[in-house]
Amino acid sequence: MGILSSILKSVVGSVLGAQNEGVDRSTTTPPKSDFSGNVYQPKQPPYNTEYECLAYFESIIRREYPLLTVRREVPVTDIVGYAEDVFKLYETRPYQTYKAEWGKPYTFALYEGPALKAVVMLGDGHTHSSNVKYLIARKYAQKVGVPYINFYTQMSNEHDYVVSRLHRFL
Repeated sequence: MGILSSILKSVVGSVLGAQNEGVDRSTTTPPKSDFSGNVYQPKQPPYNTEYECLAYFESIIRREYPLLTVRREVPVTDIVGYAEDVFKLYETRPYQTYKAEWGKPYTFALYEGPALKAVVMLGDGHTHSSNVKYLIARKYAQKVGVPYINFYTQMSNEHDYVVSRLHRFL
């Protein structure tokens, strides 16, 4: 079996090598497919830079909710003051004291007159579920009873999806 196995590997290797000559494997990724075998490409976000991302989300919010005032980069302390509360942010940690000023500023705060209606937080990767600054900001939004609407910026965030999430919370 050892000789037959080595001959088979040699023949298969030479056939595959001949078929793949000239293919640059460093930049080629295999296409993804669903269970039916259809090849699909993941949709890219409609923005490339952080500035474009902020402008994209702000334009949707302003178009869908023209009566709301939109503020950018609002510190948690503008909403709750310089609070200090005990939260359990992680399952593996005990309850701990966290200060509002440690929280990540909300990307957008939406106001109707003087009343805060919701906060919107943009983040990438797993920031919303693991980064302590985001978790503190979320807890303080819950404390004051306003919706915390988060979006992952690396996702496609198509217009209809963003609008539907906003309508669900507002």
